[in-house]
Amino acid sequence: MSIKTVGIIGAGTMGNGIAQACAVSGIDAVMLDINDAAVQKGVATISGSLDRLVKKEKMTAEQKAAAMARVRATTQMADMKGVDIVIEAATENLGLKLKILKDIEAAIGADTVIASNTSSISITQLAAATGRPDKFIGMHFFNPVPMMALVELIRGLQTSDETHAKVEALAKALGKSPITVKNNPGFVVNRILCPMINEAIFVFAEGLASAEEIDAGMKLGCNHPIGPLALADMIGLDTMLAVMNVFYEGFNDSKYRPAPLLKEMVAAGYLGRKGRGSGSLRLPKVLRKSSALAARRSRPAARDCRGRRAASRRSGAGLRGRAR
Repeated sequence: MSIKTVGIIGAGTMGNGIAQACAVSGIDAVMLDINDAAVQKGVATISGSLDRLVKKEKMTAEQKAAAMARVRATTQMADMKGVDIVIEAATENLGLKLKILKDIEAAIGADTVIASNTSSISITQLAAATGRPDKFIGMHFFNPVPMMALVELIRGLQTSDETHAKVEALAKALGKSPITVKNNPGFVVNRILCPMINEAIFVFAEGLASAEEIDAGMKLGCNHPIGPLALADMIGLDTMLAVMNVFYEGFNDSKYRPAPLLKEMVAAGYLGRKGRGSGSLRLPKVLRKSSALAARRSRPAARDCRGRRAASRRSGAGLRGRAR
C-alpha cells in the first residue's frame, strides 16, 4: 500500500521541511506542534520557502497554492488518526520522544507505521517503548530537508521487512536517495560528521586558527561545501551537544567527549542561528571572544615558566660559582 498521508510531529526546522517535501511531492501532510503559534510559524516557513522557488521560476504560483493546500496544521494528536505513517521530528531528547510515542500510539490505527527522525538515539530502544516495534523505523532526514537528497533508514532489531520497504518507497516518492543502516549511536553520517565538528571546536578553543580559517581550510583543503563551525551554527549547538552526549554515553569512549566550549556556549544560550539574539555569524563571533580569552589566560603562565627557568639558571650559576 502506497503512503498517501504523512503525519509529522514537530513544526520546527525538520518538521516543516519534511512537510514541505511531502506537499511538493503530492503527498498530504498533517503537521502538529504544541501550540498554534508554533504550527503557524511552521506553515509560514513553508510558504516563504515556496515563494523563493516561485521567484526563481522553479515553481509556479499555482503549484505553490496546490502544495500549501496539502499541508494541514494542527495542535491535536487526534488529527493523526487515519494517516499512513507518523514521523516524529521533536527535539533530540529521549524522555520527550518516549512521551510523544505514547501519545501517538493512543491516536493512530493499528497498521500505521511510526518513524523517528532522531539523529542519534537508538531506534531499537524507541521501538521497544511502543506496542508495534515491527512497525517502527528510523527515518533520518538532513537539514535543509527540501534540498538534501539523503535519508538514512535505520532498522531496529524489531523492524520488519514490510515496514522497511514501505518507508523506503516513501523516501523515493519524496525524491530522496535513501540508504539503509544498522542501529548504532549516530548511525553512519553523524557518527562521522559530528566528531569532526566537535574536534573543530576543540581546535578553535585551543587557538590554532580563527573560525574563518578553520572553515576555509576544510572547504578548500577537503572540498567541503561548508566549514564545520558554520555547519554547527546551522545544525544548532544544543543538537550538536545532545548528539555528542549520546555518543559519549553509548560508546563509553572519551574520544566522543563534547568540547568544553560547546558545553559552555549551550549553557549560555548561544545555540547558533536559532539561539537567543544570534544570527548566522554568532557562532564565530562568540568563539573568537572565547579563543582570545583562552589565549590571554595562557600567556601569563608561559611568562611564569620562562621566569622560573631564568631563575633556575641564575641559581645554578651561583651554586657553580660557590663550588669553584
